Amino acid sequence: MDRVRARIGDKRVLALVKAFLKSGILGEDRSLRKTDTGTPQGSILSPLLSNVALSVLDEHIAHGPGGPSSTFHERQRRRRRGLPNYRLIRYADDWCLVVSGTQADAEMLREEAAEVLSTMGLRLSPEKTLITHIDKGPDFLGWRIQRHRKRGTSKHYIYAYPSRKALAAVMAKVKTQCRKTGTGLPFDALIICLNQMLRGWCAYFRPGVSSSTFQYLSSYLWGRVIGWLRRQHARMTWKDLRRRFCGGGWWPAGEGT
Repeated sequence: MDRVRARIGDKRVLALVKAFLKSGILGEDRSLRKTDTGTPQGSILSPLLSNVALSVLDEHIAHGPGGPSSTFHERQRRRRRGLPNYRLIRYADDWCLVVSGTQADAEMLREEAAEVLSTMGLRLSPEKTLITHIDKGPDFLGWRIQRHRKRGTSKHYIYAYPSRKALAAVMAKVKTQCRKTGTGLPFDALIICLNQMLRGWCAYFRPGVSSSTFQYLSSYLWGRVIGWLRRQHARMTWKDLRRRFCGGGWWPAGEGT
């Protein structure tokens, strides 16, 4: 709240934020529990205040030696002395500190970050905090970020592609949707639900190296949709099914979708 007050002078807004924090939690047993610390999960205030709280880490990294404020020549001098340079990438409460240095440098910076966050009453999660080399790569915001040698050359580049966890999550959603949609409904109802689900996912991962993942997902999706059609039309032969729903090709389509 002190950091919020430093930017906002309107007491009505501050009172509203404080009211959100003290509103309490209504449990499944319909009893209201007081909230003394933190913000309720799912609250619209939670992502806002997480950004406010974690801005202390942004400020610390921005002004630190070897951080974004250092010049090119300063970074070069630090490299010659064996000192690390670093950058912070943060999205809400997910953040990645990229270090040009040794593992010991990364561990030192992790402890430094933990100390800075402790001033806001925050602590790093041991399960979710990972130190890894870029050749092995971290998973960040659904992306797998990793350095590989470019095929046919001796040069190495950083590649970003959908993580296995993100792919497994969307495949589980496709599977659930195909099971949840009853065979008594028209085929277009299933297609519309799947399109709404996959359009945003594919748009998010399109900028990366995602073609092989898209092909795998496409194959999985085809199998699930064809399985749904075969359950809906159990007596129809495969040839008739293709002619009716695939136009003689292989990819199924509804009447208007």
